[in-house]
Amino acid sequence: MAPLPVTEGEVDFDAPDAGKPCKTWYKIVGSLDAGKPPLVALHGGPGAGHEYLAPLTDVYEEHGIPVVFYDQIGCGRSTHLREKKGDAAFWTFELFMRELDNLVDHLRLRDGPGFCLFGQSWGGMLAGAYASRRPRGLRKLVIAGGPASIPLLVKGYEGLIAALPPDVRSTLEECNRRGDYESEEFEKAASVFYSRHVCRLDPHPEEVQCAFKNLKDDPTAYLTLQGPSEFIIIGSFKDWEGYHDAHNIEVETLLLNGRYDEAHDLCVEPWFKTIPKVKWVTLENSSHMGHFEERERFGQIVGSFLASTAP
Repeated sequence: MAPLPVTEGEVDFDAPDAGKPCKTWYKIVGSLDAGKPPLVALHGGPGAGHEYLAPLTDVYEEHGIPVVFYDQIGCGRSTHLREKKGDAAFWTFELFMRELDNLVDHLRLRDGPGFCLFGQSWGGMLAGAYASRRPRGLRKLVIAGGPASIPLLVKGYEGLIAALPPDVRSTLEECNRRGDYESEEFEKAASVFYSRHVCRLDPHPEEVQCAFKNLKDDPTAYLTLQGPSEFIIIGSFKDWEGYHDAHNIEVETLLLNGRYDEAHDLCVEPWFKTIPKVKWVTLENSSHMGHFEERERFGQIVGSFLASTAP
């Protein structure tokens, strides 16, 4: 099998109040001159890095759609700002949308065929917020496992945690009471939740392991915006409800989540009710990593949606 055509680069990013020059690292699979709207991929976390979205290359191989991966500021091969830990005024949606705008402009994606957006988890939240601004050149939007409301996400977690084995549940509740999110006891109990609702594959694919490594290496943005774990959300975006602006999304939108997803139906439904041109598919054998858990079906759904020219 021939290696995929890959181009890597960096773009300067003037991050407000960063206190130092910043860069965004990116990787393009395929050619931006192919005449098809490239798919710009927004990873989760924040801080998980681009690697775990690798199955999106299937869209290029099957449909010839170029894919643009990048590491958001604060993680991976882009500029890290560990000194900004806890700085909620710095780590904002506005920061990440400015970075995305900067990348889109650098790659000159607004004209010609334009571009499509794919956002997974936190990346889906970011993609929804960005699309609500009606950016010039945006053609289609895919939100995979991205909650429309953090309060609804948290509300749904109550049911997911209640369904865990009693000993696991009591450990999580006790650790939460004492603010213990780093002990081996907490991590062991949390891993049960993760294996049910984040990635059901055992062992985890190498690229998914890479996402967890990125978050462990530099959790600055994650701890500030989200909190100490997937289901303990006490960071600055804890009250975020992006669906309030979603009626402004003009482009065709595809929503995806898994039957066992931590991004459960309760928190995805507001996107579906609010976005004018929208389709919602739930993957029956997936949790939060449907692009790995049901890779072939995921690729078929996303690829056909992007390749379709029907109004």
